[in-house]
Amino acid sequence: MMDQVSTTAQARASPSSDAHCPRPSGASSQQGLPRNGRARLKKQAFRVATLNIGTLTGRGRELADLLRRRRVHVASLQETRWKGAKAKELGDGYKLLYNGGVSGRNGVGVVICEELKDKVVDVQRCSDRLMLVKLDMQESLVNIVSAYAPQAGCSSEDKADFWQLLDAVMQSVSADEQVLVLGDLNGHLGMARTGYERVHGGYAIGNRNQEGEDVLAFALAYDLALTNTYFKKKVDHLATYSSGGIKTQIDFCLVRRTQLSLVTNAKVIP
Repeated sequence: MMDQVSTTAQARASPSSDAHCPRPSGASSQQGLPRNGRARLKKQAFRVATLNIGTLTGRGRELADLLRRRRVHVASLQETRWKGAKAKELGDGYKLLYNGGVSGRNGVGVVICEELKDKVVDVQRCSDRLMLVKLDMQESLVNIVSAYAPQAGCSSEDKADFWQLLDAVMQSVSADEQVLVLGDLNGHLGMARTGYERVHGGYAIGNRNQEGEDVLAFALAYDLALTNTYFKKKVDHLATYSSGGIKTQIDFCLVRRTQLSLVTNAKVIP
């Protein structure tokens, strides 16, 4: 059941830290497929966000306030830098489910609004870069995947491990379930669409790099549309990363291509 999806992406404080300055980005969609044996409910707004937080320490209240103001139902977080695998109340009814490594680096999370807390039926904490939260939305099961891909300077082994694990996560999701992959994928798609017209809407920034090629290959393999490339926006509403005056787009919201028509908007909010 999606009617409005708002993805939150941030411009980072520095390339090395991956810390982002708040710039919510949004996508909007409509209701999903009905589950067998269940009546179709009235269409409702469903706003999601993705945010590289830099660190969550001391920022829980600030995050809850941001999500409340933007009327976000579900938020995907990257670079939380919290250890362990736990849940925490943030305030304003928002609950954080998170997963981090022993080093206190990386870390991902999913924030759920109060109305959806009792809809959580499964949580898969895959690594400090990947986790999945499954929601039973009556009309369909909705899988929220929070993803934080290795940066350009990371080893090829780290990158390969990430994409292999994300492959495994996607393969665990039934074809009749909805899926939203929300996260910092650290790849530059570029404006060219050749070979990827099915998943790339053409509204992107700059030139493609190898990491962007990996993102597109993943999207094509699982028939996932990169929603924030399908809406014509000003550069400031496309760019999710800024450094040295250069703006790029590396944070994305992906949905099944067959459900792209349900998405009504996607943008970065400076």
